[in-house]
Amino acid sequence: MKIIERSMQIKNQDKKQGLIEVIPESIDDLWHLSHIVEENVFVSTLTTRRIQDNDSGKTRADRGVKKTFFLGIRVEKISFHKYTGMLRFTGVIESGPEDLIPLGSHHTINVQINSSIKIQKTWNKWSLDRLQQAVDSSKRPTEIIIAIEDNTADLGIIKQYGIDYIGPIIGDISGKRNIAKDRQEKINNYYEEITKTIRQFDKINKLIIIGPGFTKNGYYNYLEEHHSDLAKKSILESTGSGGHAGIQEVLKNGLIESLSKDAKIASEISSVNKLLEQIGKSSNLVTYGVKQVSMATNMGATEKLLVLDTFVREKETQNIMNTVENMGGTVEIISSEHDAGKQLESLGSIASFLRYPI
Repeated sequence: MKIIERSMQIKNQDKKQGLIEVIPESIDDLWHLSHIVEENVFVSTLTTRRIQDNDSGKTRADRGVKKTFFLGIRVEKISFHKYTGMLRFTGVIESGPEDLIPLGSHHTINVQINSSIKIQKTWNKWSLDRLQQAVDSSKRPTEIIIAIEDNTADLGIIKQYGIDYIGPIIGDISGKRNIAKDRQEKINNYYEEITKTIRQFDKINKLIIIGPGFTKNGYYNYLEEHHSDLAKKSILESTGSGGHAGIQEVLKNGLIESLSKDAKIASEISSVNKLLEQIGKSSNLVTYGVKQVSMATNMGATEKLLVLDTFVREKETQNIMNTVENMGGTVEIISSEHDAGKQLESLGSIASFLRYPI
């Protein structure tokens, strides 16, 4: 079965009311929405509830009847779980049929893939840019990192929010000292199992085959012989380790960014690495932490702002972001789902590259 990524649809826009209706079509889309929607934003969607039918004399009346209607809440809490693909908005009900629901009570909207949701808020440049990112993201072909060792392989699918890990894929291969007669056949079966997993994905741009030993070369040779179309898209890269650690290693070395300039995670990791490099040099052209970044921004010194995605909802953060953009600077949102995001979090979740020392 092919895994085909579809793009977020913008169904309707009313700029005067600040109302945009969208249809998320992937987990990436749900992740984007979890940061576009903030506390105190109004969201509405079609919902189905079982309403008690007290007037019915039917024997199953105690179960009620299903009714579908629009329900809107003022958001108080946002939760996104990438592993379950679940996005929830919880808040106070502000709109809906008063005869069916109690206005002012709390309700949770479970945002579903392929179901529309209306968002009403003050849209600034960075939130509109993020929405457009979600629309454009599925048009970008997929990069897959294959961390392969003697009999274990892990795949890292590069997503907008970070890395989606698949595996481990285990090969039934005997040790080198105990070479079975059918060892090569088992190796080929192992390689084919990896390939079948890769083939599930649509629009593959690059395969980055990594590992500390020579198994990656053997797998590449297998692709050349049996799957030449994938071999043409493959690049070999030596790493100090395999598994998740090897995938993180290749993400940090800039290879992904050089292969695909619009790979979001590669750009984010590169930006944080440049920041850490400047901090390591005690450069006066970077600063971090809310107080220092706010001061630099108000002086017009911030050229590029890095903000952790979980920090975007803070009012003070949004003020800094808007000021940076109004003064001609750029804002990059860093995902908290990868190591670079965790490094930025340790620096106060916000940092800036400066136009001049302050």
